[in-house]
Amino acid sequence: MGKISFIGLGLHDEKDISLKGLDEINKCDKVYAEFYTAELVGTEIKKIEKKIGKKIEVLTREEAEKGEKILISAKKESIVFLTAGDPMIATTHVDLRLRAIENGIETTIIHGSSIITAVPGLLGLQNYKFGRTTTLAFPDKDYFPTSPYQVIKENKKMGLHTLILLDIQADKKNYMTAKEGIDLLLKMEEKIGEKVITDDSIICVVARAGSSSPLVMANKAGFLKNQDFFS
Repeated sequence: MGKISFIGLGLHDEKDISLKGLDEINKCDKVYAEFYTAELVGTEIKKIEKKIGKKIEVLTREEAEKGEKILISAKKESIVFLTAGDPMIATTHVDLRLRAIENGIETTIIHGSSIITAVPGLLGLQNYKFGRTTTLAFPDKDYFPTSPYQVIKENKKMGLHTLILLDIQADKKNYMTAKEGIDLLLKMEEKIGEKVITDDSIICVVARAGSSSPLVMANKAGFLKNQDFFS
């Protein structure tokens, strides 16, 4: 029976991987990765492969969610599964690990730096004062989920901050910007109208976390919705 090692690559580029992660990769037979839940914007696959000294097979979203390719390989070989950030933040990865355990496959986790802790640190806020995290999804035709609005509402009732992650569609090279995210939140306010998010609401934006030049900005939504955040 083989093994699956879930290894986090960290936040920004190929240099964020831990020494422990590199040691585990050196001992493995095959390396898989997925970048649909999060992506390292400061690097590319070739640079990561050069850093770890091995070829990486990047899985599609469907392949990663099904997990069959990894589970079949792990029955006979030592497998590494690379993800951006920390590997156990995404529910897909948790599910894959549980399925591996059910199949008698040994698993191990080598954690990486995560946006969950990086954002509070960059903003000078306390992590324990954050409530439930939510994700803004791209709307599509009749699909316009407003669950993030409810999460923010409940967190505000308890006096807690809300970490809002932005959707990515890696297969389409479509990455939600902070400006698009703020516009979506204000549209939710127009639709629901409970005055949870208004132009006067204070919103903080963090971009390029983990890089040498992260962008950190806090202001009212009415001001931030007109910024591009790329400079």
